Amino acid sequence: MAGVHEARTGGDDAGGRTTSRRRRRILVFPLPFQGHINPMRQLADALHARGLAVTVLHTRFNAPDPGRRPEFRFVPVPDGVPAGVAASGDVIGLLDAMNAAMEAEESAALRGVLESVLADEEQPPAACIVFDANLLAVPRAAAAVGLKTLVLRTASAACLGCFMAYPMLHQKGYLPPQESKMYMPVEELPPLRVRDLFYSSRSDQEKLRNLLARAMEAVNSSSGLVINTFDALEPAELERIRSELRIPTVLAPGPLHKLSSKNTASSLLDEDHGCIKWLDKQPPRSVLYVSFGSLASMDPDEFLEVAWGLAASGHPFLWVVRPGSVRGSEDIQGFPEGFEAAVEGTGKVIRWAPQQEVLAHPVVGGFWMHSGWNSTMESISEGVPMICRPQFADQMMNTRYVEKMWSVGFELEGELERGRIEEAIRKLMEEREGAEMRERAMELKKKVAHCLKSGGSSQIAMDKLVKYILSL
Repeated sequence: MAGVHEARTGGDDAGGRTTSRRRRRILVFPLPFQGHINPMRQLADALHARGLAVTVLHTRFNAPDPGRRPEFRFVPVPDGVPAGVAASGDVIGLLDAMNAAMEAEESAALRGVLESVLADEEQPPAACIVFDANLLAVPRAAAAVGLKTLVLRTASAACLGCFMAYPMLHQKGYLPPQESKMYMPVEELPPLRVRDLFYSSRSDQEKLRNLLARAMEAVNSSSGLVINTFDALEPAELERIRSELRIPTVLAPGPLHKLSSKNTASSLLDEDHGCIKWLDKQPPRSVLYVSFGSLASMDPDEFLEVAWGLAASGHPFLWVVRPGSVRGSEDIQGFPEGFEAAVEGTGKVIRWAPQQEVLAHPVVGGFWMHSGWNSTMESISEGVPMICRPQFADQMMNTRYVEKMWSVGFELEGELERGRIEEAIRKLMEEREGAEMRERAMELKKKVAHCLKSGGSSQIAMDKLVKYILSL
């Protein structure tokens, strides 16, 4: 590991900027959504702690606050996203607009930014750029300036395996999905079914297919791949990826949030740390934490059913209701008459939570969530079982793995109705089945701890990654 120690030759100047004495530098370019920004920031933190300087490229859309990471350099990239598209909530449309703008030959926006960054003599030489595979403009722009690329996959290994299989899934008729075949098992990708394969019923399947094909091209043309998972969680999926991809290295150093030594959040919303004091007053393993992530939303009628289902369960709950949680309402939706009185002393509603801190709290006994991969990994890391309510993207396949592969949670299917919600909460928090899920979740927590200790698989993967970056 001599190469790693050689990288620790510099420091930060009085302004918090990395000095040129650092041996090498990495550029990182996250997709500008919360679930993608966080793992890229966590990876950057871990690499910086091992001696590498970091320059963060970012879009105007959901731009980060440089003041939260004074040790990094931040460089904006013109993203060309029209205001209407940015406000629409159409993720695929936003990606299309962003990639088209950055790839446009007449603007060469990204290539120009990379040329400027590489020419900065005050910074150490750049070894590579680590980018999100959905930023399709990066490979060509990086190649044009002679910069090596590494891809960060912020979803599971199973999700990447599914994307790799998309041509086969179309060839064999699993896709496009047919209503009559939603619950058909995909024999080539157990335990997935057809309904677990695609983003949502509202997705443009052809547009999605093209996006995934290009994202896989970005992976295949890269010098390496980093996946936010760990070997003991997805051994078969990682083995398949490593055997089928013809790239120099595939590493799984996750959970990345456990490798970051920084506590400073990169949340796009202000976290309510006051909820921790409320948690401190609750009995052990009694609280249900409820959060559906940064993008998922529900109809007003569903919102009311969730509210009354939580109230009827009788369990203490911490419920995150962020602006935009309810479709058609940018602010927090008004609660039904009598709800606040019904949950006084047992329920707390906040706009956004310091989620990792909440899940690590000893009073949290369950997590009702949307099955985003970051939330899934954070829940697994703290031994918290899950009620899953997936909506789009990789959330369906994450739910399937939580329920059928790891047996640490279950899906709440069908219409959201207060009686069914109450039953699901009691199942997780009171009944024997929920207790067994909690025991299995605690076993996964032990596996996380094992992979993170000195000599564990994730620490070894990070050491390999640093050594590899220094060799580029």
